[in-house]
Amino acid sequence: QVQLVESGGGLVQPGGSLRLSCAASGSIFSINLMGWYRQAPGKERELVAAITRLGNTNYADSVKGRFTISRDNAKRTVYLEMNKLKPEDTAVYYCRVTTPNNYWGQGTQVTVSS
Repeated sequence: QVQLVESGGGLVQPGGSLRLSCAASGSIFSINLMGWYRQAPGKERELVAAITRLGNTNYADSVKGRFTISRDNAKRTVYLEMNKLKPEDTAVYYCRVTTPNNYWGQGTQVTVSS
């Protein structure tokens, strides 16, 4: 089976930074696409950022210039560096990997508040 383990969430003040990690393990030959989604209270889950195996990236307009997605293929890990955090970034963040089957992490809470 495939398991995704997320870490790095927490409470941070506006303008601060956090780094999320998601490590995949199990019976995986290759990972084509890795990404981060988030869901805030009362809102639908939305794509935050995605990255291909070769490093091509896409970002939501709301996080461009503030967030950076990266991956370590050898470690089967995807990262999300979040800078200049805003209260509206508060959400549960979920990672997803595509092998091409899709697998989801269980989510990690990010709270931006003073």
